[in-house]
Amino acid sequence: MTAQKVIIIGTGPAGYTAAIYTSRANLNPVVIEGNQPGGQLTTTTEVENFPGFPDGIMGPELMDNMRKQAERFGATFVSGSVTSVDLNQRPFRVVMDDSKEYLTESIIISTGASAKMLGTPGEKEMVGRGVSTCATCDGFFFRGKSILVIGGGDSAMEEATFLTKFASEVTIVHRRNELRASKVMQERARQNPKIKWILNVTPVRVVSDASKVNGLVVKDNQSGEERTVSTDGIFVAIGHTPNTGFLGNQVEIDDRGYIVTKDQSTATSVEGVFACGDVVDSHYRQAITAAGSGCKAAMDVEKFLEGSMFHDWLLQTTT
Repeated sequence: MTAQKVIIIGTGPAGYTAAIYTSRANLNPVVIEGNQPGGQLTTTTEVENFPGFPDGIMGPELMDNMRKQAERFGATFVSGSVTSVDLNQRPFRVVMDDSKEYLTESIIISTGASAKMLGTPGEKEMVGRGVSTCATCDGFFFRGKSILVIGGGDSAMEEATFLTKFASEVTIVHRRNELRASKVMQERARQNPKIKWILNVTPVRVVSDASKVNGLVVKDNQSGEERTVSTDGIFVAIGHTPNTGFLGNQVEIDDRGYIVTKDQSTATSVEGVFACGDVVDSHYRQAITAAGSGCKAAMDVEKFLEGSMFHDWLLQTTT
């Protein structure tokens, strides 16, 4: 079995950008697409904050364009997901869900982080049509609307506060009377006159007319009674789960499950393995920042495969 120069695990803006750059560097990357080719942007509608598209572009179209651009320069795309990797020695071994195996001199991980969902009826069907997991991405579409934010942590407080720039009213819905958010974030939200509160309730189901969200049925945790809260949109802000399970703890991750990279680079704790996009980013989680880190990962891989130049460069960035 001939070892590849580089295998990119995952797509989305980070993986596709890494594929474009490694292809142009004549590294002939093999890109393993995962169970959601194109990543989370394929579930969105119009993207208005990606540079270069003054009139916006549909998320699936943007991802398809990136894929075609990488193919143009010679990237090879493989359908399926990675079930395990062996990073104990080079070449690394990558095992697919169809039992196909690849050997590779280097790996770029761009598997992203999946937004945690409620799992309530009607939620999945209305993603992109009133249900969202990204206030920065979709808040603009809810100007003058009444919306709900579900969650009680810092992310929920931050998203709710951000959404008040657009919405006429934002209501935070949480299953407990107490919030998990820091005191500072709670106080900021409570002082915002546009933010309302519905606490100690459990979301039951999303109400819609198939084209848009109309409300959310919640159950009072004390009385057990159900009621419908009218709304134009629902933002689920209960956290993200980095997609790193297939790594088997062979690279360093932080206490939230995100891959740790060395300062000023995309290098992980395993020499020859790099990571980019939302699998390393718990803060920004934007298409443009993911694309930028994909570019960095590709350039880091190129330096690594050239040999000692990479080690000298990495030493300079970490001292």
